Amino acid sequence: MSEAPLKDPALAEDANAEPRPGRIRKPIGWSTVVIAVLVAVSAALVWRRDGASGVTEILAHDLSLFGGILPRVLAGCLLGAFIAEILPHEKVSRSLGPRSGLKGLLIATAFGAILPGGPFTAYPVASALLAVGADFGATIAMVVSWTLIGYGRAVAWEIPIMGTDFTLWRILISLPLPVLAGALGRFVYVRVYPKRATEEDEA
Repeated sequence: MSEAPLKDPALAEDANAEPRPGRIRKPIGWSTVVIAVLVAVSAALVWRRDGASGVTEILAHDLSLFGGILPRVLAGCLLGAFIAEILPHEKVSRSLGPRSGLKGLLIATAFGAILPGGPFTAYPVASALLAVGADFGATIAMVVSWTLIGYGRAVAWEIPIMGTDFTLWRILISLPLPVLAGALGRFVYVRVYPKRATEEDEA
């Protein structure tokens, strides 16, 4: 009887190894610190001008606004989490990843242009795309396209107020901007984060 083939130790080690964890975000980053400092300075200026009653009135209004926005933010984050789980990583990486080239930027631009909803939808979707394999440039192209070309705002607001001619010309002039922004984003990302870009390219 022939002996059973020996298993490759490297393959066995890879099979038993735990999956590499994703990038861990710190709960408190530089942006949180900057916003906290700005809030403290603003509160001190309002207190000096209007006293404690002015600070309390603004705080109550802000808490009311926060309470109204919070459900939408949570719904958007939940949507982003579902999208990250549903989308196939390989197809997204192939279509919108670092090797997708101009085609990836065009796909991202088209997707951003037809993406409905406001920021509570767009930014969680953009975050989900980054999580499942889209690169920096394609995600920038999507967000810029949603901001400049988004059909929802054009149909609901721009055409009724500004007219069809203005809207069409504005969209036509804006068409190259998401692609240029995405290409510039890729260029900058590779130079600012060369190690991270190499890892994504090899993945």
